[in-house]
Amino acid sequence: MRADERLTMQCEPALRVLPDPVMPESVGSARSDDLQAESLMLNLDASLRVYARHEFFSWTQGALQSLIEHELLICAMPNGEPGSFYVDSFSTAPAEPARVSELFRQDVTLVPQLIKAWEENHCEPVAFDAATVGAAAASALGRELARIGAQSIVAHGTYDGGGDLASFFTFGCAPGAVGAHQRHVVGLVVPFLHAAWMRTRINWPGDGAVVKPHVESVLTARETEILQWIYHGKSNIEIGMILGISALTVKNHVQKILRKLNVLNRTQAIGKALALRILNP
Repeated sequence: MRADERLTMQCEPALRVLPDPVMPESVGSARSDDLQAESLMLNLDASLRVYARHEFFSWTQGALQSLIEHELLICAMPNGEPGSFYVDSFSTAPAEPARVSELFRQDVTLVPQLIKAWEENHCEPVAFDAATVGAAAASALGRELARIGAQSIVAHGTYDGGGDLASFFTFGCAPGAVGAHQRHVVGLVVPFLHAAWMRTRINWPGDGAVVKPHVESVLTARETEILQWIYHGKSNIEIGMILGISALTVKNHVQKILRKLNVLNRTQAIGKALALRILNP
């Protein structure tokens, strides 16, 4: 063996996991960074004003999407028994929140892998692409994530003073939407996400004494029915097929709902409907 070959072998590094590539700066990147920083501050400020479930829904499925674009958010908290959680799900995708929450509680494949990976990563945010998540598609939760197009995952949690898991948040994203930037943003947002979610679980004085306002009586039975299907993530075409009416008729009903609730879009309509207790999750 020649001396130069021996030198090459001695200098060759061992196989290792490569970090995310550092992308070169491009024209306008500074401006983009400023906008992202502003969006982050606005979102963190908005989280401090969340006290009710409908406010949490409006924030996570509205403004927070500008930072962490996701199809589904699953919030979980250990309930005192090993492997058992209290779970909330939030989505504007065609997903049934109660069903997703139940699938998360029952899952014995994907959920333990996510939490284990997070712990092994020194409790830093972890991300998984569609191929990795697809390996867990044998579980009902994995199949549901695939069905709604949330095949990439970013997961992060919090822990209490004793070092035990306090909460765990799973963002189901579109394939290819997960990277180093998303993990970094999730790491910044999750402490605020945890605090906001905890506040929604407090029985604030007067919460149980809210009287349904007059707006509920203004909505017709058909409009309330359509609003319920919107909450379940159905499109105008899907709602039309379910109710046996045209998509155009559904669209007209939706426009009337938005006017009556004095909101701009479907997400705001759901948030306000939950606040007014027109909808029962």
